[in-house]
Amino acid sequence: MTAKAGRQPAPASDGDRAATLQLIIALGRALQALERAVGRHLSQSGLSLTEFAVLEVLYHKGALRLGEIRDRILVTGASTTYVVKKLEDRGLMRRRTCAQDSRVVFGELTAKGRALIDDVFPAHVERLQQAMAGLSVSQKREASRLLRALSLHARRATGERITEDD
Repeated sequence: MTAKAGRQPAPASDGDRAATLQLIIALGRALQALERAVGRHLSQSGLSLTEFAVLEVLYHKGALRLGEIRDRILVTGASTTYVVKKLEDRGLMRRRTCAQDSRVVFGELTAKGRALIDDVFPAHVERLQQAMAGLSVSQKREASRLLRALSLHARRATGERITEDD
């Protein structure tokens, strides 16, 4: 029986339920460990993880609409506004109104922000590599592939918009 035929899918087996819960716990623990691996360095650089994420996305993608920044770093709109304001106050980024549509606001790095991310990013990547050194390159690629598939399925299941970058 399939959901396409208008029928409810069969209930998950106990094995599937246990594997699902084990995966959620493993994902959460892995994320916490990775955040601890990079958190001290970012803090010493004067950045929170969210502040770094904003600077990093602008560093790699260039100027973005504030909504795109929010979507890419996975925080709420209010949190994005708060973080952008803090980074603006420190002179690390600026807001720029779109010339064609004044309702659209872009965020972009300042020279000071670019210099900071130029300095911080290489050490950040090195710490991530050290934290993930227990996996081979092929295991990292396979984990990435599986997590992308999981993310896309979960996002489709909730009706979330999927973009080309996903």
